[in-house]
Amino acid sequence: MNFIPIRSRSVTILLALALAFLPLAAHADKNPPSKPIDLNLANVKELQELPGVGPVTAQRIVDMRQKSGRFHRVEDLLAIRGISQKKLDAMRPYVTVSAPPPAAIPAQKTSPPAKKQ
Repeated sequence: MNFIPIRSRSVTILLALALAFLPLAAHADKNPPSKPIDLNLANVKELQELPGVGPVTAQRIVDMRQKSGRFHRVEDLLAIRGISQKKLDAMRPYVTVSAPPPAAIPAQKTSPPAKKQ
């Protein structure tokens, strides 16, 4: 019969509980951004201000934007591994998607003035 002293078992259980709740405590200390963060302009550090977004998820958002181009709507975040509907719902009040910059109008070719004879 394996016998683990009660004190050792209690310490192990408390340690396991502390480690399990550590991410929740870190999340609780995070203050949401004061103004919405633009998914098309934000860097990794800015994205980490969002609820439920750590360094890995923030980098995935930036990587997705670089690989696939601009985000067209907030729901595009659901294509990123680690962002569930529940996480998106928590983030939604703090994110925005800017409109694409206006397309440059190509300069019209003008012909040189006619020469006077």
